[in-house]
Amino acid sequence: MNRYPRDMIGYGANPPDPKWPGGAKIALQIVLNYEEGGENCVLHGDAASEAFLSEIVGAAQWPGQRHWNMESIYEYGARAGFWRLHRLMKDLPITIYGVASALARSPEQVAAMKSAGWEIASHGLKWIEYKDAPETQERADMVEAIRLHTEVVGERPRGWYTGRCSENTVRLAAEEGGFAYVADTYDDDLPYWKRVGGRDQLITPYTLDANDMRFATPQGFNSGDQFEAYLRDSFDALYAEGLGGASKMMSIGLHCRLIGRPGRVRALERFLDYVRGLPDVWIATREQIADHWAATHPPRDFDRPSEMAKADFVEAFGDVFEHSAWIAERAHGLELGPAHDTATGVHNALARMFRSASEEERLGVLRAHPDLAGKLAAARRLTTQSTAEQAGAGLDVLTDEERAAFTELNQAYTDKFGFPFIIAVRDHDKASILQSFHSRIANNNDQEFAEACRQVERIAEFRLRDLLPS
Repeated sequence: MNRYPRDMIGYGANPPDPKWPGGAKIALQIVLNYEEGGENCVLHGDAASEAFLSEIVGAAQWPGQRHWNMESIYEYGARAGFWRLHRLMKDLPITIYGVASALARSPEQVAAMKSAGWEIASHGLKWIEYKDAPETQERADMVEAIRLHTEVVGERPRGWYTGRCSENTVRLAAEEGGFAYVADTYDDDLPYWKRVGGRDQLITPYTLDANDMRFATPQGFNSGDQFEAYLRDSFDALYAEGLGGASKMMSIGLHCRLIGRPGRVRALERFLDYVRGLPDVWIATREQIADHWAATHPPRDFDRPSEMAKADFVEAFGDVFEHSAWIAERAHGLELGPAHDTATGVHNALARMFRSASEEERLGVLRAHPDLAGKLAAARRLTTQSTAEQAGAGLDVLTDEERAAFTELNQAYTDKFGFPFIIAVRDHDKASILQSFHSRIANNNDQEFAEACRQVERIAEFRLRDLLPS
């Protein structure tokens, strides 16, 4: 099947109400990445030194050599930055993304994390790049990260974030089966469920924009004031959406060696003072958010159109365009994906095939539709969908005078255009249907053919809303 795996729709225009505890208008989640001692270093068995996220502009890896300056910058994060941030946030529920090998080299910091009640999620075995790693190696490193984390921390991690990940990372973490959430995405402001290998995995998206890593990247923050302003603007926008009834989650990413510097930490302190002064803010760990979401919005199982075999797809949607299964047959061959697992998505696929069909084929679809309140309805020979649609507009309870009027109009319309009068009756009542009948019969052939096709698509849209999420 020609399928597109990326999800370009998400929650769409109607995201769910998170129902955050206490009626909060926003869930604020703070991550402190603990990577110091887990970065690339020949002492760790790596081929070269680290070159990512430091104070050294334009840093490059040194193959086969220790980079003393780079190592000492990372050491600052463990020796000074961590403790400055611990003093600032020890009374807040935050999440640590802990690189397992870094945690193993920092027992005092781990003890402080646990004493503060912080969640310690896994940030992998080592803080290295996995984009070119064989799947077998990445899976083995994940297993070892969980083992070492459990040994060092005293319990296994319930959250996973690799960061420098591969296309396999989310799937591998989901297949492992023990994570309450996986965070290696940046694609939403709310958690969501992802179907992987026959099971539903909760994804809690992370952030690279409200993240102090931009102190160490081109076109990033060059002062604490810029970072604070960006955090406040992000928070204010999401908080306002929550006040308007569309609550979201805000993630903040921090690093000990970056925000832990004295010239930057005051910006974080001012931001925290700001949000603490506002009502209806739920500051929570990612684990708390994941548990709340799983309890409040459990995964919903349904047959996803993009995953259906052709026969199942045609059986489900073959009559959406009246007695025209060929439309569904052709639509199944399109590049479908998660964005087509909704009523709007399937409608788009079916409508594309209808629009690209020949004029004779589309005329056949028009002719497959029954007369409104005509002989087929009287003989109870309509499809179940057409019967319900006509009944919804009151066309099943006509007076003798109304029935005679419909019969006369049907005959005149069909004689003129060669196909029955078609209208999406769910948009109308009996009076407006009759009014449309009288006005449209005055159209020329091209006008009415185009209008009838639009009405066929509208009818299909209503039918799909009955079958699938919108």
